[in-house]
Amino acid sequence: MLDIADELSRWVGQGRDFAVATVVAVGGSAPRQPGAALAVDSDGTAIGSVSGGCVEGAVYDLCRQALADGRSVLEHFGYSDDDAFAVGLTCGGTIDVLVTPVRADSPSRDVLAAALAAAAQGEAAAVARIADGPAELMGRALLVRADGSREGTLGGHPELDRTAAAEARALLEAGRTGTAGIGADGSRCGRPLTLLVESSVPAPRMIVFGAIDFASALVRVGKFLGYHVTVCDARPVFATRTRFPEADEIVVAWPHRYLESTEVDGRTVLCVLTHDAKFDVPLLERALRLPVAYVGAMGSRRTHEERNARLREAGVGELELARLRSPIGLDLGARTPEETAVSIAAEIVAGRRGGSGAPLAGAHTPIHHDGPRIPAQTIGSVA
Repeated sequence: MLDIADELSRWVGQGRDFAVATVVAVGGSAPRQPGAALAVDSDGTAIGSVSGGCVEGAVYDLCRQALADGRSVLEHFGYSDDDAFAVGLTCGGTIDVLVTPVRADSPSRDVLAAALAAAAQGEAAAVARIADGPAELMGRALLVRADGSREGTLGGHPELDRTAAAEARALLEAGRTGTAGIGADGSRCGRPLTLLVESSVPAPRMIVFGAIDFASALVRVGKFLGYHVTVCDARPVFATRTRFPEADEIVVAWPHRYLESTEVDGRTVLCVLTHDAKFDVPLLERALRLPVAYVGAMGSRRTHEERNARLREAGVGELELARLRSPIGLDLGARTPEETAVSIAAEIVAGRRGGSGAPLAGAHTPIHHDGPRIPAQTIGSVA
């Protein structure tokens, strides 16, 4: 649901009634992940997607029904071998979808409105909804913020709210969306419950060092992938808003000094395009010791070897050097700045999702991955 928070927040502000269908769980080769949503308002306008097209029509009808009767439902969809034209996922996967009405009289409307507003504004918060449980509690919502404060109630025993808040905060701290099971004792309603917890966290950071033409293309691709993109260069004549209109931030500073002063985390990606030893070495010496998701550096193979030698002289160890993706990017045969940006982005996505970077055609590996399954240094690179 939070993936379409901007538009749903506008619907709330306009006083619209709507129903939202959210993917709770997936199996096999399902095209969308938990949290993906489709919403339908009282006029029949639809936004979002839960399956990339396979079951959208059936889910649309469920949303219309939920708007009419005010009831939340959990629906399972899968591929039907008996009837190829039955409602199902022709890709062979399965999805469970929670459909929740958000009407003026819905008990969770205010809580969901607050969750949508937080997501639209980039605030850290998690919303927990009962996806499977007693009918009278289905769809009830609880909002948990990063400081531990909460809004709303799941409508059962206070112990249920406390347990759900703890589960939601754990997923929020991990920046994850998923389900959490609560046993009958914890739910205090006589039966186990399943919670859908959707986390809203600030966009991950991409910091591009070096205000060159390749950086301009990478900024555009980084924004497309949902990163908060910063361009950093020590040369004010190059680090300008005119050259990088789509960047979220433009910083004029020595790269290593900026890296020492800014906040990074386990989702941050660092792309070093400066291609100049006086910038690269002090920057990479620090970058390779930070708990970030990705460190890549542009340059030829000869540049890479010379840079590694300088880094070793600066005291960088072999395990730290193994983290460096250089030459940066996957082997796509890229030449133009735009092609190179795609190559770099492909390597970042492969490392984030656990892909191999190999062609899917002719392979027998999963198309979708739940997360990294191989060390980043085993992913191929390109000059």
